Amino acid sequence: MNKVIGLRCRECGEIYPKRLIHACSLCFGPLDVAYDYDAIAGALSREAIGRGPPTIWRYRDLLPVEDGGSIVDIGAGLTPLLRADNLARELGLNEVYVKNDSVNPTFSFKDRPSSVAVSKAIEFGSPAVGAASTGNLAGAIAAHAARARLPCFIFIPEGLEVSKVVQTLAYGAHIIEVAGTYDQANRLATEIALTSNIAFANINVRPYYVEGSKTLVFEICEQLGWRAPEHIIVPVASGALLHASLRGLKELEEVGLIDDWSTRISAAQAAGCSPVVQAIQKGTTEIIPVEKPNTLCKSLAIGDPADGYYAIQAVRSTGGTGRAPSNEEILNGIKLLARTEGVFTEPAGGAVVAALKRLVEEGEVERDEQIVLYITGNGLKTQESLVPSLIKPFRIGPTIEDFRKLLINLQTPGVKWLEGV
Repeated sequence: MNKVIGLRCRECGEIYPKRLIHACSLCFGPLDVAYDYDAIAGALSREAIGRGPPTIWRYRDLLPVEDGGSIVDIGAGLTPLLRADNLARELGLNEVYVKNDSVNPTFSFKDRPSSVAVSKAIEFGSPAVGAASTGNLAGAIAAHAARARLPCFIFIPEGLEVSKVVQTLAYGAHIIEVAGTYDQANRLATEIALTSNIAFANINVRPYYVEGSKTLVFEICEQLGWRAPEHIIVPVASGALLHASLRGLKELEEVGLIDDWSTRISAAQAAGCSPVVQAIQKGTTEIIPVEKPNTLCKSLAIGDPADGYYAIQAVRSTGGTGRAPSNEEILNGIKLLARTEGVFTEPAGGAVVAALKRLVEEGEVERDEQIVLYITGNGLKTQESLVPSLIKPFRIGPTIEDFRKLLINLQTPGVKWLEGV
């Protein structure tokens, strides 16, 4: 089935052939993949998806890779949708779900778009792949490139978490640390993408790459019995994930997989880098770039988000909102999710939990609202950010008496010694 028509400009509607371009030559608007939805609807069904692989490629008919032999699949997708009753009770809510994308192969949602990007690079015959990254994309592209046996070039800003750098290097990628911010690293990568034949996932492959992100909302709807949730809260860096979530909901309705939906989409950023949330709260669509992000949430530290304008539109059109919690709130959000639901997330996930807490306190969500939180990265990748705020381990001697004394001090309810011991 020839399901991909070409690329369509998001602004003026101009159609382009399928090739490695990302911007309209007429108005410089971003390009999106254009599908033949009538053909897809005729061939796709809930049952067919259910018989598909337990990865994002169960939705292959709604993804832009047409040559099955080009697909690079290391197991991204079909991650758990956990009903978070403990967290809900803590916040005074009835129905909260956690979409736990921290258990993907490289421990973040970036495996989804990376699988599509590297597959498309192979389909185009690209000799190498690359990306500009705040960390999670680095590891995801590097892992998929390793599986595909392609050289990989990753451009990162200075000061990235060591664990993310180590992970990316382990896959054999070439890391180039650029003195400055992510936006400066991205500008350099863009110059290279436009003057070489390297396929950069989030630059010249971007129209195809972002399609992988919409599979997150595909899965949520499937896991809810092919129903759209009432409210989702999405962490925002470039804004692509949030915009893709809206696109995904529209596509599911277009091909008949879900009925009418009314999902609110809200944005979570960090106080030290929140150009999208600031615009939402000011009631404007103007993005004021943050030249020097100042937040421990490095995965969201994109001062000039490429899809920020479209993220704002998506939030407004669905009746959503946005919040940008402080570093302290984000750390508390990480700990709250971990101690209530046993899910250890990185600061981006902490920002989502903290944003929900704020919305509850400010009366912006209803007690009975069905809410899904996007938990997009694993806390093991950013341990250094959390360590200073944690209680230190107890230290005792190797005797039972030392432990008895500790229990007395802790006043642990319900714990007692057996009689005669």
